[in-house]
Amino acid sequence: MIEDTVQEKQEEFRCGFVSIVGRPNVGKSTLLNKILGQKIAITANKPQTTRNRVLGIHTTENAQTLFLDTPGIHRARGKLNKYMVDQALSACSGVDLILLVTDATAPGKSDDFILQILAQNQIPVVLLINKIDRIEKTVLLPLMAHYHEAFDFAGIIPICAADGGGVNELLHQVESMLPLGPMLYPADSVTDLPERFIVAEMIREKVLRRTHQELPYGVAVEVESFTERERDGLISIQAVIYVGRDAHKRILVGKGGSMIRTLGTDARHEIERFLDAKVYLELFVKVKKNWTESDRALRELGYN
Repeated sequence: MIEDTVQEKQEEFRCGFVSIVGRPNVGKSTLLNKILGQKIAITANKPQTTRNRVLGIHTTENAQTLFLDTPGIHRARGKLNKYMVDQALSACSGVDLILLVTDATAPGKSDDFILQILAQNQIPVVLLINKIDRIEKTVLLPLMAHYHEAFDFAGIIPICAADGGGVNELLHQVESMLPLGPMLYPADSVTDLPERFIVAEMIREKVLRRTHQELPYGVAVEVESFTERERDGLISIQAVIYVGRDAHKRILVGKGGSMIRTLGTDARHEIERFLDAKVYLELFVKVKKNWTESDRALRELGYN
């Protein structure tokens, strides 16, 4: 009887890919981190924080959902921005479900542009109206009605990604829409990203949060060494922060090295929480002139 029950559960198990798309800064990465219960995607209050597709794996007794967090879709200018938009658009095909995240406080014409793209596919789309905690309740129903008329959504769910409001309902609906099939990753997996990638992103997040204006968009981080000492488990990390201009290097280093020390301390604390180990972190700043417009530099830094 037990074997029959196990077999029946296996036959009913669902597994599939779900893309999370939307404009910049609507809360896509915040949503993924909330779903997973831990941070694998960096967040900041600046557009184009996410540059690569990030896979998050959420496994329950009945399903394994493979979420793809994507860069914000925008009308790109420059090679780095075009790369990011290509990453997002490619995630709009070949998946089982698309979650379109919108900002309840700033519904815009950019959503219409994204809907035109999604209309070209035959993939179900669930609309997530995020940040509902920041609007009056009387605004929500007319906003939902507007989107209902604009597109044939498979569902419309108001959420607050920051505090998890509506996320359980979302997960229930997503799982019900996945195809039947076995899990593709071990049940305890959260992502397929290497630790080096996540560490580099955590460092870049600190730059985004500590700097302003155009500097963050010309920053890339590369982890050059990542070693663990056998005697005490200390992890030694050396990473380079690349910028496109000499003036930007001076800002990141700061007077007497003050800024780079602050960034290092911020990043080290978060990396230690992520790795659950003591970390020795060394940061260096180097100039790679106009790297965001160089095909070669983009390839060298992993944007290819």
